[in-house]
Amino acid sequence: MQSFRTELENPIVEKDIIDLEKKIRMFREGAIHEEKFRSLRLARGIYGQRQQGVQMVRIKLPYGRVTTKQLGRISDVSDEYATGNLHITTRQDIQIHFVSLERTPELWSELEQDSITLREACGNTVRNVTASPMAGVDPNEPFDVTPYAHSFFEYLLRNPICQDMGRKFKIAFSSSEKDSAYAFIHDLGFIPKVKIENGEEVRGFKVVFGGGLGSQPHVAELASEFIHEDYIIPFAESIIRVFDRYGERAKRMKARMKYLIQDIGREALLDLAKKEQLALKVNVFKVDRNIHSTPVLPTGSVPVIEVTNPFKYEQWLKTNIYPQKQEGYVSVGLRIQNGDIKTPVARKLIELIRETASDDLRLTQNQGILLRFVKEESLPYLFEKLNELGLATPGFESVADITSCPGTDTCNLGISNSTGITRELERVIHEEYPDLIYNKDITIKISGCINACGQHSMAAIGFHGSSMKIGPLVAPALQVLLGGGTNGDGNGVASEKIVKVPSKRGPQVLRDVLGDYQQNALEGELFNDYYNRKGKIYFYDLLNPLSKHDGITPDDFIDWEQSEAYKPAIGVGECASVMIDLIAVLLVEAEEKIQKADESFAAGEYSDAIYYAYTGFVNSAKALLVSEDKKTNTQAGIIKDFDEYFVASGKIKLDMGFQDLVYQLNTQEPGKEFAEYYITQSKLFNQQLVEYRNAQLITE
Repeated sequence: MQSFRTELENPIVEKDIIDLEKKIRMFREGAIHEEKFRSLRLARGIYGQRQQGVQMVRIKLPYGRVTTKQLGRISDVSDEYATGNLHITTRQDIQIHFVSLERTPELWSELEQDSITLREACGNTVRNVTASPMAGVDPNEPFDVTPYAHSFFEYLLRNPICQDMGRKFKIAFSSSEKDSAYAFIHDLGFIPKVKIENGEEVRGFKVVFGGGLGSQPHVAELASEFIHEDYIIPFAESIIRVFDRYGERAKRMKARMKYLIQDIGREALLDLAKKEQLALKVNVFKVDRNIHSTPVLPTGSVPVIEVTNPFKYEQWLKTNIYPQKQEGYVSVGLRIQNGDIKTPVARKLIELIRETASDDLRLTQNQGILLRFVKEESLPYLFEKLNELGLATPGFESVADITSCPGTDTCNLGISNSTGITRELERVIHEEYPDLIYNKDITIKISGCINACGQHSMAAIGFHGSSMKIGPLVAPALQVLLGGGTNGDGNGVASEKIVKVPSKRGPQVLRDVLGDYQQNALEGELFNDYYNRKGKIYFYDLLNPLSKHDGITPDDFIDWEQSEAYKPAIGVGECASVMIDLIAVLLVEAEEKIQKADESFAAGEYSDAIYYAYTGFVNSAKALLVSEDKKTNTQAGIIKDFDEYFVASGKIKLDMGFQDLVYQLNTQEPGKEFAEYYITQSKLFNQQLVEYRNAQLITE
């Protein structure tokens, strides 16, 4: 493999890409342990696929905003390095698949030509900051949250506080109390609020925290009814620092923020966050409210044409068009089945956007695309052109617009197919329940496994992939869940598990649930209200016959859109990096963190320097604890236990207790003098531990 070189305007990005290429070479040469390398590539958006030898690359698009130039660049990259398909995710990213590992540095370099990053799109990091696609044009919004989401993205990118946490961390901004960004399922969720103080408008946010989906969904809890706009970034930093230090690291299934709140309690966590205040990089952060506030609009006009399918056009107007707060403009939703759009279609869409909309499209949490600032008089022309591309299907974000993850198509964790069943359910709705394209109350979401990438556990009707033993054979199955969704203003409900059925019976589940609702609901009664009134047992009795093994056919043992018999095959998940308990690697990692501390110090970034030095302390201490087979579940536990096992016993001699030494980072402001002292202490500590370990090896 030849060395790769790039020329970018941003030296930090260029160094990052060159470092990735170097680490890939070292990994191939056996100089980097596989688990260490996995952690490194995940933090750069490179995720192992179900298929051996190729990667999924996740392209990080803050709050789903993409310009036409960026979309063109991503399309070019997909054609050159992947399969010519763009997959829109529920976190407003784009994924491309079947990429060679060796080509990822070059791919990343090409994306960065148009300011597109892979950094921290996967792994134990702060993931993509999401936001309502209507932010900035929503008639119900108190103010545009776009600048705040953008500032969060910039502030946290490459920030040392969130580079290698116990698990991933997710942040969302909703544009209004409707909570269309689903704040209630995030580690930190923000709902915009306005107060009037002394006759002036004051902006702030209701903040919720600790939400999450997965196998044990948890609705976020209230952190504050109102945090002033200037303090939301410092507050978030303090919460992330606490999560980094006290969050579980050994037991991956217990390593999310929601479990930390359950373990120590809401008040205790908020109290720990307050104690971080002195050490923060900033205590006030004023967001530039004008970020992306001026849309780039088309300069010409579009032709006046006659609509060729008036009925479909009227459906489209009723279901896919959203009035903006800007008079005379609308936003237009595009349904993208399974979130997949081919690059030739994407390029034609780019041309159409430049004619009819602002150069600021947004990817949605339901895997669609939202065009903004479309003039009302342009709608007939836009419809005709979209219809030619197959992108004018009515029912945007309706019952018929089903969310799904890639499932067993590419994902290691997929248990059964989620894409084929999605297409089948959408066909059933269009053919048997055509009027439901107007229903935006009922959400249907499907995941290929329990981990909820398709957000099934917050759906009114949810399915996740599973399997079931029938006699001596195993059939693909679907777990059915009902009753989930947002209640608005940062509140929501997780759906409840009802019954598991063979996958091929999924369409009949849908028929039974929708039919029962249509027949027995009260006038005007929303689906979740109906579900709550009837209760879980009622729906179990309704659907349980479909779980029985009576009437099983050979077709039930073949998954959707497959030709061969189903075989359960689950790989090792990479949603977060596997922990590395190799002593030498940990000591090297500590040295790398201290080197980064030196670099940050030289750049005058004293807060970052201190945090890198802190991580150096922790990694060094962890190495010795691992050598003694001691638990290393949390950073706080590592610091405490090192005092007990090594300092108190006299094995390691320090001028003060290890906890006193390390926790100085919370007792001093992050200035030059303290940073220099703290980095020096971290270096001396690491050197002492390396010498101790070397002496151990000689006597072993």
